[in-house]
Amino acid sequence: MSKEGNPKAPRQPRDNEAKTGQGRAGARKSREPRGPQAPQPERVQKVLARAGVGSRRGVETMMEEGRVLLNGQPVTPGAKVGPEDRLSVDGKPVAMDDAMQPQRRVLVYNKPEGEVTSRNDPEGRPTVFDRLPRIAGQRWIAVGRLDINTTGLLLFTTDGELANRLMHPSYEVDREYAVRIFGEVDEAMEQRLLEGVLLDDGLAKFSDLSQAGGSGTNRWYHVTLLEGRNREVRRLWESQGVKVSRLKRVRYGNIFLPSRLSMGRWEELGQAAVDNLSKRVNLTPVAMPDKTPQEAKDLRRRQNKQPSLPGRSAVAGRGRAAPATRKSDGGWDRPTGDPESPVRGTRPGKVRHGAPAGRRGAGAEKGRGVAPEKGRGGRTR
Repeated sequence: MSKEGNPKAPRQPRDNEAKTGQGRAGARKSREPRGPQAPQPERVQKVLARAGVGSRRGVETMMEEGRVLLNGQPVTPGAKVGPEDRLSVDGKPVAMDDAMQPQRRVLVYNKPEGEVTSRNDPEGRPTVFDRLPRIAGQRWIAVGRLDINTTGLLLFTTDGELANRLMHPSYEVDREYAVRIFGEVDEAMEQRLLEGVLLDDGLAKFSDLSQAGGSGTNRWYHVTLLEGRNREVRRLWESQGVKVSRLKRVRYGNIFLPSRLSMGRWEELGQAAVDNLSKRVNLTPVAMPDKTPQEAKDLRRRQNKQPSLPGRSAVAGRGRAAPATRKSDGGWDRPTGDPESPVRGTRPGKVRHGAPAGRRGAGAEKGRGVAPEKGRGGRTR
């Protein structure tokens, strides 16, 4: 039979096509990529928190004090701002393009002794910001602080909202420290530190505490806090009549200090790690921005540059035994040539409360344990 004698029946529209009036052409059209969406108006406190001005509650206080101006006029909490508006804090204009478009980058930095966590120090001491790469139109915001004598992990981000949430006690992001104690420590003291000690600014305690090697009156411990009050680790131990002779942060939430990162060096986290960190504090992941050629060049140059540590004070330990280093899988590493640290792969001591601190960071990459600091020539200090 010829084709003319058996014409093909016309295709009947599906139910959903009949309702919407769209067929295959309409479906193809709906899948076409859309252009960039214009930023929608947002609350002033949210925009300023993202820009790193302060927490949302802190921004509300600034607004009540008349320090925040919207288009030259004082603004009240709840007001919204768009990219075409002008916003200023204490007379300084806010870059609206960057504040309205969230950009989330995170650096991991291994802080040496002798650096202060401040942008400008009135005494002229080196700051942790001196080594960081420059980024066009933005600035790095420190997630918490480490005092001048404390070493180890320090996070920086371009997203003020992420920084505020990581620091806020309500999100209970745990911080783990390796600490060397000079003095006698017994089980009763450890129990008091886990149950709570009354300090000048209220009750404080460690959520985890475990022994990490050493002998005599110089012993290493790993301790974990769920907040970041000023010198809290040192003050807790000192309240028991012992002295902290060395302190190093080794973990912040699910981010471990990489063993490959020597003192004074930094590296940028990838998209997956930043997304995991964002989800930890209930933030929606944001695609990382593309780097300009100059930014990429500056990053490579600064990463390859050997840091010069601020004097002999930066040499942590000065030849004394380095601490046992916890790996992300909960095991332990012994630094080369250190007879006092635990044997590789063993767990010295016992966590007396809660889960082992090294296993609490879900989503952390394997192998992100803490290595002993290395100076020039790769020699272990």
